[in-house]
Amino acid sequence: MNRVVAAIACFLLSLPAATGAAQKPGKEIFTWRTLLDLPQAMSGHFAGVSNGALIVTGGAHFPVPLFEGGKKVWVDTVFVLRAGKDKWETALKLDRPLAYGATITTDDGIVCIGGGDSEGNYAEVFRLEWTDGRIHRTSLPDLPKPCAMCGAAMLERTIYVAGGQESPTATAAMKDFWALDLSKAELKWESLEPWPGAARILPVAAAQDGAFYLISGAELLVGEDGKVSRRYLKDAYRFRPKEGWEKIADAPRPVVAAPSIAEGQSHILVFGGDDGENADRVWELKDKHPGFSRDILAYHTITNTWAKMGTLPAGLVITTAVRWEDAIVIPGGEDRPGHRSAEVLQARPSESKARFGFLNTSALVVYLSGLLAMGVYFSRREKSTADFFLAGRRIPWWAAGISIFGTQLSAITFMAIPAKAYATNWVYFVANMCIVLIAPVVVFFYLPFFRRLNVTTAYEYLEKRFHVAVRLFGSTAFILFQLGRMGVVLFLPAIALSTVTGVNIYTCTLLMAVLCTLYTVLGGIEAVIWTDVLQVVVLLGGALISLFIIAGGVDGGFSGIVAVGRAGQKFRTFNLTWDVTVAAVWVVVIGNLLANLVPYTTDQAVIQRYLTTPDEKQAAKAIWTNAVLTVPASVIFFGLGSALFAFYKARPELLNPALQTDAIFPWFIFQQLPAGISGLVIAGLFAAAMSTLDSSMNSVSAAMVTDFYRRFKPGAADRTCLKVARWLTVLLGAVAAGTALLMATYEIRSLWDLYLSLLGLLGGSLAGVFALGIFTRRAHGLGALVGAAVSAVVLFFVQRHTRVHLFLYAPVGIISCFVTGYLASLIIPAAPKRLKGLTIFTLSARTSTQ
Repeated sequence: MNRVVAAIACFLLSLPAATGAAQKPGKEIFTWRTLLDLPQAMSGHFAGVSNGALIVTGGAHFPVPLFEGGKKVWVDTVFVLRAGKDKWETALKLDRPLAYGATITTDDGIVCIGGGDSEGNYAEVFRLEWTDGRIHRTSLPDLPKPCAMCGAAMLERTIYVAGGQESPTATAAMKDFWALDLSKAELKWESLEPWPGAARILPVAAAQDGAFYLISGAELLVGEDGKVSRRYLKDAYRFRPKEGWEKIADAPRPVVAAPSIAEGQSHILVFGGDDGENADRVWELKDKHPGFSRDILAYHTITNTWAKMGTLPAGLVITTAVRWEDAIVIPGGEDRPGHRSAEVLQARPSESKARFGFLNTSALVVYLSGLLAMGVYFSRREKSTADFFLAGRRIPWWAAGISIFGTQLSAITFMAIPAKAYATNWVYFVANMCIVLIAPVVVFFYLPFFRRLNVTTAYEYLEKRFHVAVRLFGSTAFILFQLGRMGVVLFLPAIALSTVTGVNIYTCTLLMAVLCTLYTVLGGIEAVIWTDVLQVVVLLGGALISLFIIAGGVDGGFSGIVAVGRAGQKFRTFNLTWDVTVAAVWVVVIGNLLANLVPYTTDQAVIQRYLTTPDEKQAAKAIWTNAVLTVPASVIFFGLGSALFAFYKARPELLNPALQTDAIFPWFIFQQLPAGISGLVIAGLFAAAMSTLDSSMNSVSAAMVTDFYRRFKPGAADRTCLKVARWLTVLLGAVAAGTALLMATYEIRSLWDLYLSLLGLLGGSLAGVFALGIFTRRAHGLGALVGAAVSAVVLFFVQRHTRVHLFLYAPVGIISCFVTGYLASLIIPAAPKRLKGLTIFTLSARTSTQ
């Protein structure tokens, strides 16, 4: 088997490589320059950012060189550099000269922790904030005991402090680990269990990927002569608040006193550091000391690996790396023993020279032109709204099934599933399998109503069963959610595609929006479905090719991938616990069984596919086709995630620290697949985004025309309705493009997330309303609306005020709507309504098989 894999991989790799800028060992990931020098050369200072101003205070220096008999002098001045200014300002003085503490930048200012001077070390903690052109000092709770030369980082709103030295003359380092939760009303330091390694001073500390990291440092040892020496460490540890400490990969060398910073979603960058190589020769070398390491080391939290990712202009230690003005800044520090620097280094990501290349561009142009040609071809058949919305009911079952699968497989999902397995494990695989389990429920209990009532939208059923108000509620909720979603499904893939290909994000967004709008306007749902079929073939084919290439690049092929994955616990599928806050197996199964009712029984974009086949029997086959496709596709996509983990664990230097985790698969496609093939798969990613968008545009247009325009203008000619549908599609495409461009230009994503989260409260409500209609006789329109309203309120409370896992949101929404809607219907009187063919109890009264 491995020979076959190797042969296929060798053939694919023999093709011309993609012309992306793959990360290579030694490649400089930053472009460096110097800013305005500090007013005083120093190290051991506090440094951070407050309200756009860089603050540097405290520290120590040698006015007379150390090797000429100079004595260390401590600093008490606060220096401030405002953005765009060419002069440091002197703001105020500290209560005492102070150095060798730790600094944390927060939204409320910089927190200065511990430190010492020539007389001793201190436990004081205070915050400095730059407002109204001046520094404001606020005292915070003291540390449990004096501490200098410690490591500190902030995870969410909690500051963690580790290690240090209790006094300047201490003969042993501290092994204390403290936490201060800034979100609590009463602030108090809490002592936590320390790491399992040696006590240490000057460790590297960072917070990343939901954990606190403690790396390297120096242990203090007392020799037989009573002198204190340092043992340079390279061990490293990770602390997760719920899980405690665990050992991680050692650093390649000691990085004592190195500045560090979290980068992207899964990297920690360590700038230089003292490796102790010349520690015993300081007085021998004096000013001829070569200085400290200039290597930039990157630790990757997912693969637990280290890689060199560039070189510093100068090695600086006992200083801090901070983010300022969209760049990383390292102000001053010790550049060699006994010597301080006033240089302020600034790092910005190196501009990518990635080019999409001729072959990739050609593949993209051919693919997208093909999509447009399909729209033109099918435009000849679009003579009525039945053609535009239902394809004249002439879609074969297998194409409708693949289209359902493709609609649910958005570009976001295509990137997110491999990324989830790459970053975690296979626990979410079970969630996908729930689609298979829910398929018979949809086929036997829901599909007959959508087909036999001869409807165009799912929400027409709600009027027949309940009342026109319930129909309008359902259709409005669907439309509003899709209006918000369309911008997101354009924007998020555009970010990833722009990042990995170098193509401008605005170009990506407009290209997808314009082409998608064109072929949807021209070809209606028929063009949408057949382009979905092509997109699924390309994406699954690209995923399989990627799997073979990865297997060919991993020692041992597929067996090697499995071995690496097992060692990293990447194939864990079940969490056996009753904890409702985690993805326990019962949470995953129950949550997703009910969650799948939302798209498959209430979403017009999916249900519309049920209505495009010639009859109910073929519609049922389409639903089963989608369910069956889910199994191998899930194995492929989750397998891809595990394969990517094995590939990048062996080659961490090929990772891009700034890349979002969800973009790992597009990054691999563009960097590792052969030219032409990578372009085709990237084109498929474009098409996946467009598949979700075109489905939304056509289904929203169908809902607007059918549930509003035609409902309240019953005499409207079909030709007029078709024209309205096409213009609405154009308008919807423009709205999607405009929203995505706004998100790319302005910081409105948080507002948009809030909008979608509020509308998302109605998904479970809507599924509950459909269930009320189908599975009960007593429920009526007003009761259903009461249930929907109560469900939204209950779910809002659960989301905001509990830690219940998100998989349980849909069950909470559906069940609360069903129960309260039914009870309200029992309590609130209503006129009786004919229910023939409208519930499972009266379905046999209608025999039509449309």
